[in-house]
Amino acid sequence: MEQTQTHAKRRQVDILLTKYAESHLHPTNEIIHCICVPAIVFSFLGLIWAGHPLAAYAAVMTSLIYYFFLSPRFALGMLLMSMLILAVLQYLPQGRIWQISLAVFIIAWIGQFIGHKIEGKKPSFFDDIRFLLIGPLFVLGFLYRRIGITY
Repeated sequence: MEQTQTHAKRRQVDILLTKYAESHLHPTNEIIHCICVPAIVFSFLGLIWAGHPLAAYAAVMTSLIYYFFLSPRFALGMLLMSMLILAVLQYLPQGRIWQISLAVFIIAWIGQFIGHKIEGKKPSFFDDIRFLLIGPLFVLGFLYRRIGITY
């Protein structure tokens, strides 16, 4: 009973990050994730952008709503990261965005699976699809802790 009460007092974002961290303990895997997760976010938004830029903005807004309910400070960090990505996409050659994004997407996912091979554990999203959205928060959490921002 006491463990259930402690679990209930923890914020949902803390529970998700703790669970995500269970398969991201190896230092090499963590470094790979700090590189590949932002690359995947960039490439995913780029692929959507290639369909229509407004769809990329809609994807960002939808994810920001989810992030806001988990942690307003994480939502702010993801807003800043998303604005940077969208700005870069705006200045890339528009006819090449889908090719660039697809290449980055494939390379970054290969990196992710190499990291999990090193870790010896499967990616978290195999158990819960929400972890595709938690991965960026995991990386952002590294940055926040380094510069002293609580979330």
